[in-house]
Amino acid sequence: MINNNKEYFSTKDIKIKRALISVTDKCDLEKIAKVLVKNKIEILSTGGTAKYLKQNSIPVKEVSDQTNFPEILDGRVKTLNPKIHGGILFRRDDPSHLEQIQKHDIYEINLLIINLYKFRETLQKTSKNRDIIENIDIGGPAMIRAGAKNHEFVTVVTDPNDYPEFISQIDNNGKIKYSYRKYLAAKAFRLTNEYDKAISDWLEDKEIISSTFPENLSINLNKSYEMRYGENPHQKAALYKTSDKRKGITNSKKLQGKELSYNNVNDGDAAFELICEFKKPAVAIIKHANPCGVAENDDLNSAWEKALQTDPVSAFGGIVSINRELTKDLALKMKSLFLEVIIAPSVDRKALEIFADKPNVRILTTSSLASPDDTGLLFKSISGGMLVQSRDYKVLKSDNIKIVTKRKPTNKEIDDLLFAWKVAKHTKSNAIVYAKNLQTVGIGAGQMSRIDSTSIANEKAKKASNLAKLETSMAYKSVVASDAFFPFADGLIAAANAGVTAVIQPGGSIRDKEVIEAADERNIAMIFTSIRHFKH
Repeated sequence: MINNNKEYFSTKDIKIKRALISVTDKCDLEKIAKVLVKNKIEILSTGGTAKYLKQNSIPVKEVSDQTNFPEILDGRVKTLNPKIHGGILFRRDDPSHLEQIQKHDIYEINLLIINLYKFRETLQKTSKNRDIIENIDIGGPAMIRAGAKNHEFVTVVTDPNDYPEFISQIDNNGKIKYSYRKYLAAKAFRLTNEYDKAISDWLEDKEIISSTFPENLSINLNKSYEMRYGENPHQKAALYKTSDKRKGITNSKKLQGKELSYNNVNDGDAAFELICEFKKPAVAIIKHANPCGVAENDDLNSAWEKALQTDPVSAFGGIVSINRELTKDLALKMKSLFLEVIIAPSVDRKALEIFADKPNVRILTTSSLASPDDTGLLFKSISGGMLVQSRDYKVLKSDNIKIVTKRKPTNKEIDDLLFAWKVAKHTKSNAIVYAKNLQTVGIGAGQMSRIDSTSIANEKAKKASNLAKLETSMAYKSVVASDAFFPFADGLIAAANAGVTAVIQPGGSIRDKEVIEAADERNIAMIFTSIRHFKH
C-alpha cells in the first residue's frame, strides 16, 4: 500500500522507452529519430510527422493505432485521448496510478518531441480568420503541459536547438538527467505561455476594450543576442525583441561592423526615432542619446555638413542616422570622422566598399522609416515595477500653432521653429534647441534648469561659430525651441541676447504674460503649441 504521508518526488535519471513525436518544424527530425531507433525506443506519431518519418524509413506507430480511435474533425482531434494523456501523466511511483494504467491498457510515454502550429507566422501571411484559427494548436500545448507537469518522469523537447544535448545524454547511457528534464519543462511552459499570449493579443478587440492599460499586462520578449556588457563593463546586457513590428534598431540588418553594444543600441534607437520626424533629406548625429547636430536639406550631403557644423567635437564617436540611402559621396564625407554606428534605410554597394577598411564601424539598414505619429506603448523599468505610457506621437503642424506676440513669425521662421521643435522633442529635458536654415546651431540638453540649458546652447553656438571662422555667432537671427514653457522670462531674455528672433514653446506658465511682454519688448515672435515634449 502507498504511504499517504510520504511525498514522492523522482530526481532519478530516466531511461526512455517510448516517444511521441508531433512537430511542425521538422528541422533535424530524421537525425533525432534515428538516435531513438538506435537506442530501441518505440516511436508514436501523428499525421504529417508520421508520414515524414515513414518516408525516411523510420519505424513509427500511428497514435490512432495506439488509441484505437481515428483522427477526426480534419485533424483537430488526434492526441486528446486518455490513452495518450494517461501514458504521459501517471506517476510511476504511485501504486494506484500503476493499477489504473494497467487496468485500462495504457502504455507509458516518457518522451515528447513536440512543437506547435506556426500561429505567429500565419498572422504575417494572412488576415483570414478561418486560416488563423486553424493554426491555433490545441493538442500540442495540452501534451506539452502534461509532459512538463510530469517532468519527474517525462522528458519534453520543444526546441530543435535542444536536440544536440538530448542526443548526447541518450548516447551516453540512454538516460536523461533530472536537471535537464526540469530545464526542458521550464522552457515548455514558457513556450505555451508565449503562444497563448500571441493568440489572446490577436483575439483582443481594441475597439471593445476601452482601457489602454489592462489590469494585467504581459510582454512577450524574445532574446535577440547577448552583449559583451551593459552601460558599464561590470554590467551584463542582452537585447530582447517584443512582438511590435515597428521599424527600428531591433529589426535592423547589420551590413558590417563589430558587435553592437548596449550603448550603441540605446543611442541608435534615439537617432532612428529622431530621423523619422523629417520628410526632406535629413541627418541626425547623436551622442549619449541626445542630438548634437541635426539638419534638413534638399541635398543629403549638405545636410551632413550642416549637421556636423553644430558640434563637430561632440560628433566624434557618435551615431549617425539618415532618412535616405547612404551613397558613395556621403560615405566619403563621413569616413573622415570616427563614428560608432551609421543607420540608413538602405546602403549603396559602393558606399559599403568605402567603409571596407573600417570594419569596426557598424552600418545598419532599416529598410524603411517609421511614422512619427505611430501609436503604441513605451516601457521603462524601475525598482520592483514598470512604467508604461503611450508613445509621444504628437506631430505639430503649422495650422496648430498659436502666435501670442505682436510680431508674427515669417514663413522662414515658422519652418525653422517647426524644425527645432522636432529636435527638441527628442532631446532630454530640459531641452533648448537653436536652429537656423533648417539646421541646429546650438543644443542644450538634460539640465536641471532651463536657463542652464539656454546657456549651454549659447556656448555651443559660439564654439561652432569659432570653428567655422564666422564673425558673428551662429545663434544670430536663429530661432529657439523649448520643450516646456519658460517658467521665467530669464530664459527667453538669454536667448534674445544671443540673437534669437523667434521662439516656440508650449506655454501654460503662470508667468506667460511676463514672458510675452519680454518678447514684445525685444521684437521677438513667439508661438505657443499647447504641447509639451518632456523626455527623461
